[in-house]
Amino acid sequence: MINPVHRVPAAIVAASFLLVGCGGGTAQTLGPGAGGSSARQDVATPAPAPTASRAVAPRRLPGLGSRTLSAVPSRTRQAVVVTGRGRNSPLSTVVLYERTEAGWQAGPSLPAHNALKGWTDHHRAGDLRSPIGVFALTDAGGLLPDPGTRLPYDRSGAFVSPGTGFEGEPLTGSFDYVVAINYNRRPGSTPLDWTRPLGAGRGGGIWLHVDHGGPTHGCVGLREGDLKDLMRALDPDRHPVVVMGDAASLAR
Repeated sequence: MINPVHRVPAAIVAASFLLVGCGGGTAQTLGPGAGGSSARQDVATPAPAPTASRAVAPRRLPGLGSRTLSAVPSRTRQAVVVTGRGRNSPLSTVVLYERTEAGWQAGPSLPAHNALKGWTDHHRAGDLRSPIGVFALTDAGGLLPDPGTRLPYDRSGAFVSPGTGFEGEPLTGSFDYVVAINYNRRPGSTPLDWTRPLGAGRGGGIWLHVDHGGPTHGCVGLREGDLKDLMRALDPDRHPVVVMGDAASLAR
């Protein structure tokens, strides 16, 4: 067991990622903020951008069947839904849903990568598939300073990803920011804690991390700007979870 308050040597982490490592990071940012200048009094103020009506928010998380929905805790008020394009596809879409009195409010649809070979109901170390299921999001970390998340954040030089991805892309920066997915890990500890409650054979180290532009070993990769926005939005008091899998599996 790795003590969550101590750094893990980079060499150990790099070796571990050869088995269950995730991918890494093309840094992108969102659009620039609006500038300001003194305006004439006779210039009309632009109308605010339209927003989705709370009245039309779905009462259930879209695309999820009864089996998947039953695994979402009743206290959960934030759900990051990762929908894979196909059972064997490495491409997916991520949407953050916020539960309100009117229903589940959807955020923007974000492109992402999952594991090289797609998805599985029974993840094993080295199978190159992402685990299907509903998992809590309780801990974050990264090589760079905390981007403003309310989750506990472990900054460490051990968040490194050497080498190249499956398509020859560099993995540098992949773990600049990560959110641990609570699959086969100990909640409440740094993402670098390699405790495996289900045993080492069931894999682990499944994270949301910075996308490197190609498939992962099992994680979900998001563009850097999108991931930082997501990390800032996640609120432990709203008991966030990730709901992940290919579309057909999530509809069960």
